[in-house]
Amino acid sequence: MNKSIGEYIHNLRKQRGFTLTQLGALLSIDSGALSKIENGKKNIDPKCLSKIAEVFSLDLDELKDEFLSEKFAYEIISNARDESVLKLAEEKIKYIRSKNSKQSELPL
Repeated sequence: MNKSIGEYIHNLRKQRGFTLTQLGALLSIDSGALSKIENGKKNIDPKCLSKIAEVFSLDLDELKDEFLSEKFAYEIISNARDESVLKLAEEKIKYIRSKNSKQSELPL
């Protein structure tokens, strides 16, 4: 997806003909807060993702991936880092998974 989660929600809302108030009610979000999410002025609460997926018949795992990738992108940019940090993150993931799987194999 080459747009923010907020822009994506905005487009889905418009396509389905929902007002901010209507969609906000379905998601249990104030319409003002939803407007800020759509405009990129507020981050969406990850707890809302399952409801968004349900309302718009989206794959929840894909939506979570989009949410996390956007969150990572903003963190990288706000910390003045480049994409090379993603390679380091991949290595950390492998290390942590390896460490966790070895610990789960230990007898109790």
